Amino acid sequence: MAQIQSSADVLILGGGLVGSALAVALDAHGLTSIVIDTADAATITAASFDGRASAIASAPMRMFEAIGVADRLAGKGCPIQGIRVSDGLAPGKLDFAPDADDGPLGHMFENRQLRIALLEAAMAAPGVDLRMRTRAVSVERGAMGVTATLDSGATVRAPLLVAAEGRNSPTREAAGLKTARWSYDHAAMVATLGHERSHENIAFEIFYPEGPFAILPLLDDEQGRRSAVVWTVKASDAAGMMKISDRAYLAEAEKRMGGFLGRLGPLTQRFSHPLGFHHAAWITSDRLVLAGDAAHGIHPIAGQGVNVGFRDVATLVEVLVDGKRLGMDLGDPQLLARYQRWRGLDTFMVAAATDGLTRLFGIPGKAPAAIRRFGLSAVDKMPPLKRWFMGEARGESGDVPKLLQGERV
Repeated sequence: MAQIQSSADVLILGGGLVGSALAVALDAHGLTSIVIDTADAATITAASFDGRASAIASAPMRMFEAIGVADRLAGKGCPIQGIRVSDGLAPGKLDFAPDADDGPLGHMFENRQLRIALLEAAMAAPGVDLRMRTRAVSVERGAMGVTATLDSGATVRAPLLVAAEGRNSPTREAAGLKTARWSYDHAAMVATLGHERSHENIAFEIFYPEGPFAILPLLDDEQGRRSAVVWTVKASDAAGMMKISDRAYLAEAEKRMGGFLGRLGPLTQRFSHPLGFHHAAWITSDRLVLAGDAAHGIHPIAGQGVNVGFRDVATLVEVLVDGKRLGMDLGDPQLLARYQRWRGLDTFMVAAATDGLTRLFGIPGKAPAAIRRFGLSAVDKMPPLKRWFMGEARGESGDVPKLLQGERV
């Protein structure tokens, strides 16, 4: 159990999935952190909080194993043994399946299970001082370090500040780090539902002109009879769709699926989230780095959002641990420049790819749909290209940090 500290190696603003994972990963390498978050842990780990689920790719899962979080998630995630992509319900699809000795493409977790595991790991870590329901009233970044005054009256110090506060990061805005952003004319309706037939651990992404319809496999007592659904609708239709009865919702969802999972129900509470894009051109400043949604926010079309954040974590930990071993100040511009170079291009490429997919599959009309189906079928018949896509989905492309390879730094 961590002791209350007045100073640490890193000050992290934001104790969500990315902020708490960073704190635990730093602790695993002997670096200390103070984590400040305004949220109440009981609220954000409740089933009624936001209803979302995340596909954690195989590379971040290896990081969880390396930093001791995987055991807390044991038995709570559904392995993803395949992904099927189609344009509507017409013929022409793209199937991704790992080789027999490669293991699953990832695991599907309810976000609340991830939050519980990461927050518990942070609370148990000796080098993590986790302060929930706490706000940083002022933060000063100076030549000698970072000083934050908290609403408790306490003052804390560190050589480096990490902003992991999410897409509306006030620290990013205060630092003047410019962000490209736009809203999609979409909202994601999120719910969990039961179904008559097993999902067989397959994730499905069915593209419609108004947006993708994703069916993501979850664990269930009867194994394979429960899925998370991310149903993208036009923003103007979201309010009306949220008001329809559960029976009408299930009937419409069954049509979208083409009935391949059989009769649907029961249905959990439904949630609606607006969708947007943002990307900070620069993710570092004086004694400051951005991580997770503070640095980038993408369309959930490829399920990569939180995985990109965990790639930030693995990269930042490697940069800081290497710097510490060399006796460097953890806020040294050379270290931050290494993080900027390592993450800047990768996050931009992922953001551009997901935005392009969103626009490509949103083009209405029979001719574009026919071209898309031809493209899916063509890729399906090209094993090298499929392996490249699977490497991207697993988080194994490019210069992979050691933690994502399952190794300590």
